[in-house]
Amino acid sequence: MFFSPTMNFLTSRGHKLYILCMSIGNADGMGTMRREELYKASTVLKVPLNQVKILDHPDLQDGFGKVWDHKLLAEIIEQEISSHGIDLIITFDSYGVSGHCNHRDVHNGVRGFLHNKAPQGFEAWELVSTNILRKYSGPFDIWLSSMFSKEHSSGMTHCLLNERPRQSFLAMAQHASQWVWFRKLFVTFSSYTYVNTLKRIK
Repeated sequence: MFFSPTMNFLTSRGHKLYILCMSIGNADGMGTMRREELYKASTVLKVPLNQVKILDHPDLQDGFGKVWDHKLLAEIIEQEISSHGIDLIITFDSYGVSGHCNHRDVHNGVRGFLHNKAPQGFEAWELVSTNILRKYSGPFDIWLSSMFSKEHSSGMTHCLLNERPRQSFLAMAQHASQWVWFRKLFVTFSSYTYVNTLKRIK
């Protein structure tokens, strides 16, 4: 729903992507189904299944009001980076696009890793959250996102256009348990289907 422009941009240019999902999304008791749906969506987005990891940690259960331990998240991130030789992370910003507490916890976990464990030269980038008008402006937000990137210091922001928005729609359609009418509308009209603005985390 949020990162597909970035994923399409990077895979089309030969970058090797790993997906780390911190929860199977079991708030409604459909975690097993949602895990399989994410595997299917990753295939549509050209990320091999051996590069997709979905956790079901007892202390990282999905849901509003369930606060995740930032230190635990930082430790998990460190382990994954070390085992796969990863040199760059892309994650949520402090608002988490939708304001979901678990999205915000992941952001804080990444910050904890950066401040305490990150190797020299490691980079982390956050997906910039927009206001509600821009969020639902569809492809019209491409112009605004481009302007935002130009206003900030060189090299600190990147505006990535989705060259295959239909692929994003097909990937979200793999999430059958969530593919209801309002999510179909979201993927159609959301600016996050068409463009991502990434800002470097200092």
